[in-house]
Amino acid sequence: MTKSFLLKDLAEYLSATLNGDPNYPITGIGGLDEASDTDISFLANPRYNDSMLRSKAGAICVGQDVPLHENKNLLICENPSQSFQKLIELFISPLPKNSFAQGIHPTAVIDPTATIAPDADIGPYCVIGASVVIGPRSKLVAHVFVDSQCHIGSDCLIYSHVTIRERSHIGSRVTLQPGAVIGSCGFGYVTSSHGLHNKLQQLGNVIIEDDVEIGANTTIDRARFQNTKISLGSKIDNLVQIGHNVEIGKHNLIVSQVGIAGSSKTGDYVVLGGQVGVVGHVEIASQTLVGAKAGISKNIQKPGRYTGVPLQPIDEYNRQQVLIRKLPELFEKIKKIEKQLS
Repeated sequence: MTKSFLLKDLAEYLSATLNGDPNYPITGIGGLDEASDTDISFLANPRYNDSMLRSKAGAICVGQDVPLHENKNLLICENPSQSFQKLIELFISPLPKNSFAQGIHPTAVIDPTATIAPDADIGPYCVIGASVVIGPRSKLVAHVFVDSQCHIGSDCLIYSHVTIRERSHIGSRVTLQPGAVIGSCGFGYVTSSHGLHNKLQQLGNVIIEDDVEIGANTTIDRARFQNTKISLGSKIDNLVQIGHNVEIGKHNLIVSQVGIAGSSKTGDYVVLGGQVGVVGHVEIASQTLVGAKAGISKNIQKPGRYTGVPLQPIDEYNRQQVLIRKLPELFEKIKKIEKQLS
């Protein structure tokens, strides 16, 4: 059944200021380029201003700094992206709770020494090892492997084909997306005089604190003898590699394909863009933002915005890029000057 709302009702729902027709009907949501005249869309980044002007959307959620347009219905919000998320959840019904297995599925294999909260859900073909603890209301969807002596807190959601190796500690309200591997062996070898690589046993563990999300096919290595740690509220994207003994601070954002080598540390509220590489044993200050594909080979002691290889402040990097683009022109000028002088 199609849902329909008047703009004045959506404005009240979002606590937004309405600029436009309060009785305009909205029946769906869409991106700026795809939305129809009965959809509502949003503008969260100024680079899409032209798309907003061309958009056929019946209404658009915008920030408080966007100029008003007479021919556009606008809902002026403090945070357009967050407001639009509320609309997504209003128009798209969530899956029913029974889409996950309820209780313990008969195909699950559970060691008798494991302790599982009565209201936890263990889905098909999950394997739970010795002395594992799984807290209240946590859900293991299907084909999840939890090795011995692991602890999983309350209200966690662990999707299919996740592996949690021995002695890992998962806090509460943690989400592990499909294929994540927690506690894999760290990459540690001693090379002999004959060039043979002898593996060092990785006997530490992984600690994931509350409210963390780990993306699909991300791998977090166990420490050699202490802890690899992902702190409170950090969000890690898909296909990220975090090496042994790494410590990720609170409320970090780590984007896809980042690689962090062993024993490095990030402060709080650090953002690492896609494909950033971090060498081992470096520290990154709190409130640091690093742009995509940058390489971090030394400590970052001062908070700020950085990018490039080698790493440098982003304003300096941008100035250098402008000069690099002018090099062919400068080269031609130099050749002319040399010809005149000769």
